[in-house]
Amino acid sequence: MFLFIIALGCGQSMSGNQGFAESSNQASYVGLSVENLISRFGIPRSVYPVRGLEEWQDDVVFVYDEGDFYVFRDRVWQVGLTSYMGIDTGDPGSVVMLILDDLSGFSRLQSPHGSISYSIYERSWPMIVRFDFDETGRIRGIFIFRSDL
Repeated sequence: MFLFIIALGCGQSMSGNQGFAESSNQASYVGLSVENLISRFGIPRSVYPVRGLEEWQDDVVFVYDEGDFYVFRDRVWQVGLTSYMGIDTGDPGSVVMLILDDLSGFSRLQSPHGSISYSIYERSWPMIVRFDFDETGRIRGIFIFRSDL
């Protein structure tokens, strides 16, 4: 019985880490070169330009099933996702704080109304995950990005 309880506990621990490992994988998308992006995911479903607030902030977005990859110069600097750490678009915004507030490796930041952001401390450069909300308080978009660009 004792070994069963230990095995059960280890299984739960491993499944919890699996979600974190998946999120680490998603965060690793940031920084990919265009060449690595295409060799990893193939030809994108579509490509479109995005105009930033300033003309020099224009990006090209490569759309894959895994997410929307925003490219500046020759590197991915931001990824738009539909799911992160078990949090999906369409979920109530309150679920973000329930999952990420007590999780190591994340620190909540001051965010403008309509979104919530966390620093991610697992990378070599400053990274942020931002959850945008619609007018009903549900998650409309999830973005991981380099905050130093």
